[in-house]
Amino acid sequence: MELLNKNYGKKVLLLFMTVIGMLLLLSTSVSAAATIHWGYGGSENPTQWAKLSNDFALCELGRDQSPINIQDAVDGSPAKITFNYNPSPLEVVNNGHTIQVNYAPGSTVNINGDKYSLLQFHFHTPSEHNINEKAAAMELHLVHRNELGQLAVVGAMINKGKENSLIEDVWKNIPAVGETNTVSDRLVNATDLLPKSKAYYSYEGSLTTPPCSEGVKWNLFVEPLTLSEAQIDAFEKMYQVDARPLQPINGRVVQLHR
Repeated sequence: MELLNKNYGKKVLLLFMTVIGMLLLLSTSVSAAATIHWGYGGSENPTQWAKLSNDFALCELGRDQSPINIQDAVDGSPAKITFNYNPSPLEVVNNGHTIQVNYAPGSTVNINGDKYSLLQFHFHTPSEHNINEKAAAMELHLVHRNELGQLAVVGAMINKGKENSLIEDVWKNIPAVGETNTVSDRLVNATDLLPKSKAYYSYEGSLTTPPCSEGVKWNLFVEPLTLSEAQIDAFEKMYQVDARPLQPINGRVVQLHR
């Protein structure tokens, strides 16, 4: 009986070590996929994203990809976006692709009855979307997620004009590439990034960065924001181009909500 128990124990130990090994291998694979290098130029440019990892396959094979050229929009229901943004401690991330501001929990947006929480906002230059085949100097993306894990992005084109004080605070606290700067004694409110008019375009699209996941609800303001020439220049010195090229619309309908 003792010998049987020893053999049984060895088998259990061997099975346990095998399972742990498989989990470690899986964890390593997932981690590697999450750290695949991609970019906007050279061999890692947007036309090559799908070749960099199987996880990025939708960047080439996806049907409902973003960004797109906004034109021929059909009239939709009246604008029904309600913003409930609260102040958040300033947390600025320089991730090597853009400047991102992480937002504290508790701020939400209601889009046609669906509630989403604001996760972060970030910038692209030039604008990723076009409106009637015209790009803007930059584009703002406010990224939200609901309880089901679905994403909704509220975007705004950015033109040269009046300085934005919130952006000035962000720009002054940008860390080195790959680092995060938390300014706990400084609060920002994303409400200061919203235009007066809440009219917007909407369509079904995707993330504009790998893995290019689809099912993202896009809502792009008609009225642009403004940054000063100095503010735009400051961003372009860090990221000359961080915009994905336009993608085929493939019969999707763009609605205009006034």
